[in-house]
Amino acid sequence: MGKKFFVTATDTDAGKTYVTTGLLRAAGRAGLRSLGLKPIAAGADKVDGVLRNDDALLIQTSSSVQLPYEQVNPVVLAPAIAPHIAAADEGRLVTVSRLEGYLKGALLTPNDLALIEGAGGWRVPLNDREMLSDLAKSLGFPVILVVNMKLGCLNHALLSAEAIVRDGLPLAGWVANGGQESMPRYEENLASLQALLSAPLLGTLSWQDDVTKSNKEFDHILAQL
Repeated sequence: MGKKFFVTATDTDAGKTYVTTGLLRAAGRAGLRSLGLKPIAAGADKVDGVLRNDDALLIQTSSSVQLPYEQVNPVVLAPAIAPHIAAADEGRLVTVSRLEGYLKGALLTPNDLALIEGAGGWRVPLNDREMLSDLAKSLGFPVILVVNMKLGCLNHALLSAEAIVRDGLPLAGWVANGGQESMPRYEENLASLQALLSAPLLGTLSWQDDVTKSNKEFDHILAQL
């Protein structure tokens, strides 16, 4: 079986799905069997009578290994709020063991690269006792950290990296996403993170990049994994 990574971020809307889908497509261009999974997603609309999350759909279509939606995103919750609150509102209990069971079943499908995308940041509650980071710990895969390049990202990135390492997981590297057009002193902040984070900078992305440029950067990031 191939390489496997858990994709997390400094906060919500930082670009986890952008990075995950970009790497899945890069793997496909390289002739690799790529598989993306999003075990839990909050924020969904009904499509043909069943709930579907937009990010999970993008992950499904970006994978060269095609699985049914229910395997890509086994737990989908309608409101776009914290997953443990959404689950409680629906009278559901989401546990690490249940999510791990879903994932292990899907990961039996032959693949060269598997990416497990988290929800929000590193410390996201699943219930009153467990965090989504506990799922990452149970899986034991190296972690890719997506850093939302904006004011405050130094603190967010350093604390996230510290928590990942403290949880006993290898930090495979981090991706700087966005900020070139909006973050004051972007280059100096990027250099500070490179000096302070004990993991390699895998690549720098911008929401403004055209497809050709972003594909080249994703190919570069993939080559380092």
